[in-house]
Amino acid sequence: MRLEAITWERLGDLLAERLLDLKPGDGSPWPRVAFDGAPAARPGDLADRVREALRLLGRPSLVVDAANFLRPASLRLEHGHRDVESYYDGWLDTGALWREVFGPLESGGDGRVLPDLRDPATDRATRSSPVALPPGGVLLLHGPLLLRHWFPFDLSVHLLLSPGALRRRTPEADHWTLPAFERYEAETDPASTSDVLVRADDPRHPAWRTG
Repeated sequence: MRLEAITWERLGDLLAERLLDLKPGDGSPWPRVAFDGAPAARPGDLADRVREALRLLGRPSLVVDAANFLRPASLRLEHGHRDVESYYDGWLDTGALWREVFGPLESGGDGRVLPDLRDPATDRATRSSPVALPPGGVLLLHGPLLLRHWFPFDLSVHLLLSPGALRRRTPEADHWTLPAFERYEAETDPASTSDVLVRADDPRHPAWRTG
C-alpha cells in the first residue's frame, strides 16, 4: 500500500476540491460523503476541515455526526454496557439515518436533513429542526463502522489506525470496543474498499491514498 505524506490542512483542501466535481450516481443534487473511522481517529475533525474548505470555495455543506443517531440506551445497552455484538450491530439507528438524513437527499427529495436525533450523553431527543441543504450542498457524515451499512455514499474516506495506535489512542474505558474494529477490518476491509484512505497513526502527519 503506497501512501503519500500530507498535512491535515492540505488534505482538507484537496478533498474539498474533489467534492466540487462529485456527481451522485443516482441523479441526486446532493453528494453524500462518509468520513469513516474509529473515534480515536477523529474522523469528525477531518469532516470539519472539509466543511471549512468547502465554505471558502462557496459550496454549502452539512456535517452530521453518526453519534447523534444512536438508538435509545434501553435498546443499545439491552445486553450490557460492554457488549461487543451490540456495539457492532445494534448501537447505530440506521433506520433513522435512512429516514432523516439519506431519504431527503435522494433524487426528488426536499433536501431537509435532520442534523441530529438523540444526545448520546443524556439519551434524550435533541428536538432539532431539519436543515435545508440547497442543491449542490454536500453531506459530510462521520462516525465509526459506517461502510458496512450500504449507505448511498458517493465518496468514502476511511481513517485508518494500526492496531497499536488504535489501542493507545482509545481511552482505556473504551478498550472493550476494540474487537468490533478488528471484526470490521476483517469483514468490510475499509482500507481497500474506501475511495480515499488516510493513515492517521501520527495525529500530526497523516498519509493518504486516493483512488
